[in-house]
Amino acid sequence: MQEPPDHALGRSRGGFGTKTHLVCDSNGIVLAVWVTAGQRHETQGFEQVMGRAQRPRQDGQQRWPEHGAGDKGYSYARVRGWLKRRHIDPVIPTRDDQARDEDFNKATYRRRNIIERAVGWFKWCRALAFRFDKLAVNYVAHWIIANIQFLLRKYPEALGVHLSETT
Repeated sequence: MQEPPDHALGRSRGGFGTKTHLVCDSNGIVLAVWVTAGQRHETQGFEQVMGRAQRPRQDGQQRWPEHGAGDKGYSYARVRGWLKRRHIDPVIPTRDDQARDEDFNKATYRRRNIIERAVGWFKWCRALAFRFDKLAVNYVAHWIIANIQFLLRKYPEALGVHLSETT
C-alpha cells in the first residue's frame, strides 16, 4: 500500500477520522484491510480491499467466495456488477430508493454480523480504536499485526504449541 496524500484522514459526520474497509471469511478471520478518509463513501474502497482479498489461483479451489455480503452502503450498480463479473452472489439489501431485490437471501445476510463482531474483537487494541498514527501505512500495519495476534490466540496449534505446555 502506498501512502495516500491525505493519509486516509478526513472529516465525516462522525468527526475527523478514517474509514476502515475489511474483508472477512465465514470464521471472522480478516483477509484484507484498506483505509480511506472518513468522508469517502464505502464504495470508494471496495475494489481495492476486494483485490487484496483475492485468493491465489489453485486447482479445484475457487478464487472468490460464493457470496459477498455487505450493508446498504454497498448497494450500487458498480459494486453489484463487480461481484457478478467474478461470479459472486451479492447479498446486499437494497436502499430505500431502489426496487426490492426478490432474490435477496436473508439467511445468508444474517451471517454478515461476523464482520461486525470481527471489528468489535479488534477494538480491544487501542491503536486500532483511536488511530494514533499519522501515516495510513502504519495504521494498516497495526491491523495486520493485530490480525496475526488474533490468529495466534485462536489457533495456537498452528504453531505446534499447546497452551497447557506453556509456562
